[in-house]
Amino acid sequence: MDIGLVLQTDPPADLLVERMVRAEEKGFTHGWTFDSVVLWQEPFVIHSRVLERTERLIVGPMVTNPATRAWEVTASVFATLNDMYGNRTICGIGRGDSAMRVAGRRPATLDRLSRAMTAIKDLAEGREADVEGAPLRIPWVRDGSLPVWMGAYGPKALDLVGRRADGFILQLADTYLTEWMVKAVRSAAADAGRDPNEVKVCVAAPAYVTDGSVEERAHAREQCRWFGGMVGNHVADLVSRYGDRSDMVPQELTDYVKARQGYDYSHHGRVDNPDTEFVPDTIVDRFCLIGTVDEHLEKLDRLRAAGVDQFAIYAMHDDVDGVIDTYGSRIVPAMS
Repeated sequence: MDIGLVLQTDPPADLLVERMVRAEEKGFTHGWTFDSVVLWQEPFVIHSRVLERTERLIVGPMVTNPATRAWEVTASVFATLNDMYGNRTICGIGRGDSAMRVAGRRPATLDRLSRAMTAIKDLAEGREADVEGAPLRIPWVRDGSLPVWMGAYGPKALDLVGRRADGFILQLADTYLTEWMVKAVRSAAADAGRDPNEVKVCVAAPAYVTDGSVEERAHAREQCRWFGGMVGNHVADLVSRYGDRSDMVPQELTDYVKARQGYDYSHHGRVDNPDTEFVPDTIVDRFCLIGTVDEHLEKLDRLRAAGVDQFAIYAMHDDVDGVIDTYGSRIVPAMS
């Protein structure tokens, strides 16, 4: 199983670059960043620095979207980085949550996302693409390669992943839900005439290593509770669309958001987010990796058995460097 690192592009950018460099040295394969340019700094500028300082790390956003940037601009950015540093970029993409909502706009439709994924990939790999009705081609692209991995939760989005994306990004580390969603993606891929195993699977979630004490586990939960609130935004959308239909959305996802009362995006992805009190300890434990090294390894083994190819650590807590070092010395070697 590959191990990736996900960081917010908070200033100073130099600190993020240094952490990505150290992650590569310790065997991490992917370096991801948020892409929400009002809340954080512009990621692609920083990606260039990361690629310049590394040799093998695959770098990209988790996730960009088809609405805040023109599709040809997104494709050209990836193609330029690939031309400068080799084909070492990856396009994580979704409908757009914080990037759109913080600006007062709704996330993109799945139809728009589908068309954007095809156009961005074709343009970045040198083919002609339909961009909002206009045929375009980037003439200077040579031997370009851009995997496009899509973030998804709901049944229609999972179906789109299986039909069109190179990979599936699932932002939670619950083993039951992972297995359920991977099956949905692979079933859609098979129905579309694709090899289901060609769709890569990345689970992304906070990881916090503890010594096993009750006190440390409680502290780790508080450091990671924000993630349940972030996931809750997507789940709330699903509930509004499908209600409590367990045939469409697993009950394990919908039950915990019933106490959700609102969400202020100015605190999005932050440990001190005040809008996450509704998230119970059980959800934190299920959605994140918290505990001793052995507990992390045991859960990663179960995720791998469910079809996961990469675990990407959301490192937004008070022990970012500690989790990079511990994973690098004790977990990356064991999962290789």
